[in-house]
Amino acid sequence: MSEHEPIFLAQRTLERLQPRLETEFSAYAAQNPRAWGQFQTRLKQHFPRLFQILLHLYGNQYDFFYHIEVLLRLMAHAWTARDAELQALDAAREEHPNWFQSHQMLGGVCYTDLFAGNLAGIREKIPYFKTLGLTILHLMPLFKSPEGENDGGYAISSYREVDPRLGTMEELRALAKELRAEGISLVLDFVFNHTSSEHEWAVKARAGNPVYQDYYRMYPNRQMPDAYEAHLREIFPDEHPGAFTYFDDIDQWVWTTFHSNQWDLNYANPEVFNQMANEMLFLANQGVEVLRLDAVAFIWKELGTTCENLPEAHMLIQAFNAIARIAAPALLFKSEAIVHPDEVAKYIHSEECQLSYNPLLMALLWNSLATREVDLLHYSMSNRFALPPGCAWVNYVRCHDDIGWTFSDEDASALGINAFDHRQFLNAFFTGVFEGSFGRGLPFQENPKTRDARISGTCASLAGLEKAITEETEVEVDIAIRRILLIHNVILSIGGIPLIYLGDEVGTLNDYSYRQNPAKADDSRWVHRPEADPELYALSTDESTISGKIFHGLRNLIELRKSTPIIQQGLPEFIDSGNPHVFAYRHADEATNILFLNNFSDQPQTVSNNVLRLCNLAFPLVDMVSGTVINGDSVLSLAPCQYLWLQSES
Repeated sequence: MSEHEPIFLAQRTLERLQPRLETEFSAYAAQNPRAWGQFQTRLKQHFPRLFQILLHLYGNQYDFFYHIEVLLRLMAHAWTARDAELQALDAAREEHPNWFQSHQMLGGVCYTDLFAGNLAGIREKIPYFKTLGLTILHLMPLFKSPEGENDGGYAISSYREVDPRLGTMEELRALAKELRAEGISLVLDFVFNHTSSEHEWAVKARAGNPVYQDYYRMYPNRQMPDAYEAHLREIFPDEHPGAFTYFDDIDQWVWTTFHSNQWDLNYANPEVFNQMANEMLFLANQGVEVLRLDAVAFIWKELGTTCENLPEAHMLIQAFNAIARIAAPALLFKSEAIVHPDEVAKYIHSEECQLSYNPLLMALLWNSLATREVDLLHYSMSNRFALPPGCAWVNYVRCHDDIGWTFSDEDASALGINAFDHRQFLNAFFTGVFEGSFGRGLPFQENPKTRDARISGTCASLAGLEKAITEETEVEVDIAIRRILLIHNVILSIGGIPLIYLGDEVGTLNDYSYRQNPAKADDSRWVHRPEADPELYALSTDESTISGKIFHGLRNLIELRKSTPIIQQGLPEFIDSGNPHVFAYRHADEATNILFLNNFSDQPQTVSNNVLRLCNLAFPLVDMVSGTVINGDSVLSLAPCQYLWLQSES
């Protein structure tokens, strides 16, 4: 096949199917000619890209063109069901595609039930979200899921039903609309690697329906599971060894990468792709503006490979992206890929995932707190922070999940660091085993065979506040607060979209009561998912309290960010501060020049004035954080865990 033939086939296919589409939706087109014209324009623009991807994935299927027609019809149905307000948002976002690149952007993430009880409670929190400065709200999975252990809602039984304890889909749609009116975009998870074993498709597969059995990967014996597992790594060895679970009631081995009640979908089946595209567009039509694509690395399976980060996984996401451009153009994707940094970067593109978590920055912020050194942070950010045009990092200090040490072994080696040994140190440090550690985290999914482990814990407990309050003095409490604000300062000022796990802004500590709940006791991540503490939020208004110091310190940084457009204008320039404890970067253009210094040491540090001169800064300087004017000296001094935004005084 020549390179031009797929384009010709796409055009010919659309020409042949277009009349049937026009006939089916003629009534809508007559009543809404402008909206139908927009759909047609986008279809012609993006269908060739979509078709070529699907031809590669499914072109060998005997009924390939049947599935293409089904997809065209479901996209048209989704567009004609999309309300006028969302269609207007689509047009606005097409006109300003980089809307999310603004320095005004700030994200918050929470569990609906743990933060506010239910969707009605979230609605009541909108004034608080605005006070904090949020423009993005990510609600963790809130769909119908199995009772008991459900991986924090990531075992989804229906993409179209809200967990009845939280509310209804109508309430979610109304909440999205109200948030949008207040300038806050709603983010939800699109858990598209797997469904729960209680999903309608899985129930039908379990009952022996061959159509739905082909929605999953099910095997009657160990021959194929063994062949696949020869190349797979274990994700949750505590849950089940390998990637398959045997169900004696159906005498089948089912592919379950993560948990036994999460059945991996079979994307080699084009019907599965179409069904999930339909679910995606349904969520977009509820007013969801960003979908966090869960577990992107695992969605395509191929015998003889690790079944992670395969080229077809990228193609699937690109196909979903093209569908969104046609039927819900306002919708953005945010990738969740906790894998090697080189692989993380491959998911980030305007035609794939426009947004991406930045797990490398997250992991290295904690690394720098533990080591008090910034060499690996500086080296990795200097080489890995750049992104394609039209894309942005989502920078965070922690999320609902564990912390994995996903730095590059190659980066570590370049600095003379043994990556394996260093990860062992970090695990020991943040679980409090390492002598002198301030961290109070818990290990998650320790694998005795590989000695791999990750870390659970709230920001405050990992940063030393728990230990300081229970074992130490006000001096250590102050240092812990400084650490919390320091790492948040980096995510707020480095560029990209900062994301705050709600509760961290008031210094929430680990909650060990999860151990008394049988559904949660075996998952240490629940230690950092406590219910919002009303007392902490009440204290946050008093700057003399711990919660108040953290909240007001963070609010000041948020306001400073929102008044500093240069933060989002181009990439930061990473600067060698000449001090192994000080992480430095600069945002500059012809009119503005700001140097950001971050002292990761518990001790005072200095930076040579030569660094300032090389950054074209001259005394007197103004620290934008404190408003302090700094006059010339041979060195610039930073207090323990202090951060400065330096500008020459005008």
